[in-house]
Amino acid sequence: MRIAVIAPPWYAVPPSGYGGIEWVVALLADGLTERAHQVTLFAPPGSQTEARLVPPLGEVSSEELIGDPWYEAAHAISAYDRAGEFDLLHDHTGPVGASIGAMSDAPTVHTLHGPFTDQTRMLYRRIARRHWFVAISNSQQAMGPPNLRWAGVVYNGIPLDRYWLQEDKEDFLFFLGRADEEKAPHLAIQAARRAGRRLVMCVTTKNQREQAYWAEQVEPLLGDDVEVRGECDQTQKTELLARAAGLLFPIQWPEPFGLVMAEAMACGTPVIAWRNGSVPEVIGDGETGFVVDSVEEMAAAVDRVGELDPHVMRARVKERFSAEAMVAGYERIYQRVLARGDEASQLDRT
Repeated sequence: MRIAVIAPPWYAVPPSGYGGIEWVVALLADGLTERAHQVTLFAPPGSQTEARLVPPLGEVSSEELIGDPWYEAAHAISAYDRAGEFDLLHDHTGPVGASIGAMSDAPTVHTLHGPFTDQTRMLYRRIARRHWFVAISNSQQAMGPPNLRWAGVVYNGIPLDRYWLQEDKEDFLFFLGRADEEKAPHLAIQAARRAGRRLVMCVTTKNQREQAYWAEQVEPLLGDDVEVRGECDQTQKTELLARAAGLLFPIQWPEPFGLVMAEAMACGTPVIAWRNGSVPEVIGDGETGFVVDSVEEMAAAVDRVGELDPHVMRARVKERFSAEAMVAGYERIYQRVLARGDEASQLDRT
């Protein structure tokens, strides 16, 4: 197949630091290329890929411009202008790109990387039959507008070769994520302290809202039993994930996926996570981690992490959340969409 993969315009692919969507796009473009498809990746300059790279804007946007609709529009329309060169376009951008793509007559697949809100439902129910939509979890799909034309669910994947399995763990817990109320690092501190464990945190505060949350809700809780680091690179992140006795994931919103859970399990590290969003899908409760509903339950689960088999955790990731599983899932989606052609609107909802 001749496939166009459209990345968001904000970060190079793969990203040098934080950037979950960019990692997914990088793995997908390379994986499809390795499967002998002709792949063109529309992504910012400086991106590294096995596919043919086309940087629509010619420059990487500054962080102050992230979310600017003018940049996203110029980026997306540059890809859709060339729709005739491809059998299918796969869009990973946001609402601006989805709106532009909805005007295209070419077969388009649009992966929904974010949550459904009142605003996103307002848009997506108006373009519900113009794309084939892919959810990244069953939880996310269930929250969408009822008339959305679904092509299926494909879990995000990670490159297993970047994560090593470590059976011997150290006596600390780990938190990785943004400093905001949705990720809730303050709850991780409370749970680790209640469990009597040291907590290591790789956390980012990139905007005023995150900085205010950190000052108001996290800083007052800090003590000698909490080690705070900034943003981790890939090597630092993997090392900490592999060494930790467990990953605390006190997510407070219906996150559609949560890559860090798969990353931890790939290292044989149990995940203790709040029952929200995709958590019950990603974690095998009592097998690869524990699903909890409170700080007290999270702390109590820490004492049980030694009961779990690291090899079972990694096997779950290989089967469901590896890059290979993700690429194969999207390949099946493409084949189904193209095979139906004019009958595509009759595709059964997955």
